[in-house]
Amino acid sequence: MKIGIVLYPTFGGSGVVGTELGKALAAKGHEIHFITYSQPVRLGSFRENIFYHEVSVSDYPLFEYQPYETVLTSKMVDVVKYEKLDVLHVHYAIPHASAAYMARQILRSQGIEIPFVTTLHGTDITLVGKDPSFEPVITFCINESNAVTAVSESLKRDTYSHFNTTREISVIPNFIVPSHEPSTGCSNLRRRYAKDDERILCHISNFRKVKRVEDVLQIFSIVRKRMPSKLILAGDGPERNNLERLARELNIWEDVIFLGKVRDTAHVLEIADVFLLPSETESFGLAALEAMAVGVPVISSNTGGIPEVNIDGETGFLSNVGAVEEMAVNALKILENDELHQTFRKNALKRSHEFALDKILPMYEAIYSALVK
Repeated sequence: MKIGIVLYPTFGGSGVVGTELGKALAAKGHEIHFITYSQPVRLGSFRENIFYHEVSVSDYPLFEYQPYETVLTSKMVDVVKYEKLDVLHVHYAIPHASAAYMARQILRSQGIEIPFVTTLHGTDITLVGKDPSFEPVITFCINESNAVTAVSESLKRDTYSHFNTTREISVIPNFIVPSHEPSTGCSNLRRRYAKDDERILCHISNFRKVKRVEDVLQIFSIVRKRMPSKLILAGDGPERNNLERLARELNIWEDVIFLGKVRDTAHVLEIADVFLLPSETESFGLAALEAMAVGVPVISSNTGGIPEVNIDGETGFLSNVGAVEEMAVNALKILENDELHQTFRKNALKRSHEFALDKILPMYEAIYSALVK
């Protein structure tokens, strides 16, 4: 099949999942056309069966805000028409689903039928989508999609709760991509950040308020008083300055390592002993799954789709949002008991295999095939 994939080409979960899905589909022989405003960060170098179409927005003085959705629609029409695509798959509802709907209508007027799949990833529903200024458009585009998927049962429930949608929603969870690059020098890399008697706690996100990264620092502050440890923070975002300030106020600055944005987070996770994810809400918890995929136990909140990934008492521990002291105690339970730590590591790795790409990919292929037929 010839499949067009529309996504945000950034480090966010929807962009990562959309890109890795496209790469995997291309490896199976499908022809994949990425349509977005810059090359996806996880796309990598030249690959067979993969094509990239850049959406370029001209700077017209007339517009205070550039009409990306309109230009995206025109590019989708162009690519579908001249590359003869079979199906479009848009990740994240805003503005990709509405652009796909307009593209489908334009093409229909020219005698070309193109179905589109909308995958809901989270904040397009749980945060942005609930804004009254977006709700009517999102509801309409979900209902007009030829197929709709959500990355967790929690997100599916939220969608039905927040939107007057009649469209059936299929749950296809996020997935992990097996690494083909063997890990080497992990011990030496670890020693660059921590001494042999120190534990490493880790957090990876886009540093938005919803991620509650301040809670990560509070948890670490408690753990650090009980045992020698370091905290590695990978990522960047609007809360970065506040976090640096809080680290100084808590007097933990020297033991907190800000890495900034990291393209390949697997190498960061490999040297960690515990992963912290105290988010206000998570539609799935892809960062937690990626940690578990390298055998790192997860200390997390019990919100959204996280409990569908992190099993309390087996792969890590779940706590209510904001329960900083309980999360710190749970982290210490794992970190202070080597035997328990190894058990949790094995359980986390085993659990991650249930989200292997080779199990998820056929679910998307089945949806494409049904629409094309």
